[in-house]
Amino acid sequence: MDRLALAGVLAGLAVGWVAGGGAPGPSAPDESGGPAGVYAEAVLPLLRRPVSGLAARVYVPNSGDGTVWVVDPLTRSVVAQFAVGAVPHHVTPSWDLRRLYVNSTAGNTLTVIEPRTAEPVQTLAVRDPYNLYFTPDGTQAIVVAERDRRLDIYHPRTWRRLATVAVPWAGVDHLDFDAEGATAVASAEFSGVVVRVDLARLQVTGVLPVGGLPVDVRLSADGSAFYVANQGRHGVSVVDARRLTEVEFLPTGRGAHGLQVSRDARWLYVSNRLEGTISVVDLAARRVAATWRVGGSPDMMQVSPDGRELWVSNRFHGTVSVVDTTDGRVLARVPVGAGPHGLTYFPQPGRFSLGHNGVYR
Repeated sequence: MDRLALAGVLAGLAVGWVAGGGAPGPSAPDESGGPAGVYAEAVLPLLRRPVSGLAARVYVPNSGDGTVWVVDPLTRSVVAQFAVGAVPHHVTPSWDLRRLYVNSTAGNTLTVIEPRTAEPVQTLAVRDPYNLYFTPDGTQAIVVAERDRRLDIYHPRTWRRLATVAVPWAGVDHLDFDAEGATAVASAEFSGVVVRVDLARLQVTGVLPVGGLPVDVRLSADGSAFYVANQGRHGVSVVDARRLTEVEFLPTGRGAHGLQVSRDARWLYVSNRLEGTISVVDLAARRVAATWRVGGSPDMMQVSPDGRELWVSNRFHGTVSVVDTTDGRVLARVPVGAGPHGLTYFPQPGRFSLGHNGVYR
C-alpha cells in the first residue's frame, strides 16, 4: 500500500467510541514527520529489509511457568510454545531486528529466538536480565539487573560485559533514551525515584523523587519529556527531559503500569493493571483523551503494524487481549501460560529496536 492510500485508511479509523465522547484512533501521520518526531521512521507499516517476508507472530513470556507461547495474530491462535529460563519477563527484539531475546531474570539467561522459524536457537548466560535495551547507536546492550541494582553494559554481539553502572535504589526495571541518545532515564520502582544515566560517562547524573511505584518509561514524540507510568500513584508523570523535573501528573487509573505509543505517534496507551482499563493520552495536549474498560489485568502492550490493534498481556489472568484502537473494544482473548508479561509483536516497522518488549525508532 502506498503512503497516500495508507494515510486515507488511517484517517478513516480516527472516529470511535469512548465513555463520554469519541475515542481517538490512528490518524494519518504528518508526511513532514512533525508530530511523529523521534518515531518518524516507525509510523508507517513498512518493514525494513531484515524483517521483510517474516510471518507475524506475538511472543508471550510467561513468568509463572518459564515458557514462551507464540501466537499467530491473524488467526489469534497459539502455534508454538517452548520452555526458557526461570521467570522470563520480556521478549526483546535486537537492535538490528535480526533476533529476539527472552529475558529470564531468575534463570540468569537470555534465550535467543530465530524469528524466521519462531524457535529458540541458543541460550546465553547473562546475569539477572530483568529487562534488555540497546543504545540508539547500536553499540551497547544494556541489561537491567533489577535485583542487583545495576545496569550491566554488554557488547551486543559477543555478550562480553564491558561495564557496570550502579543504581543504588531498589527496583530499577524500565528505561528509555533521550532524542540525542546521550542519556537514559530509568525507573527505580521500589524506591519511588527516576534516575538519569550519562551513557558516555556511564554514571548516574541525576535523580528525581516521584513517589509511588514508577514503572514503564517512554519518550514523547517531540523529545521534550519522558512519560513515567506510576503504579502507586495511579497515573503518569510528565518529566522534563533536560531538567529532570516533574512538570505534570496525569491521573489515568489504578495501577498504571505499561506504556505504548500509537502507530501514528499521536497517542500514548497506558495500561491500568489493577483497574482493568487502558487510558489514551494525547501526547500533544498532554491530557487523557479516553479510558477504555477492557477487563483483566492489562500489563505490557504492543500495537500492530497497521495500528488497528493493541495486543495486551493480562498478568494475573493467563490471557492476552486484542483491543481495537478505534474504540477500545476487546476483539479477542487468547489463553496463554501463567503470568504473561512483556509480550512482543514482531516484526514491526522502524530502523532499529531500542529493546524492552519492542520500542522502535
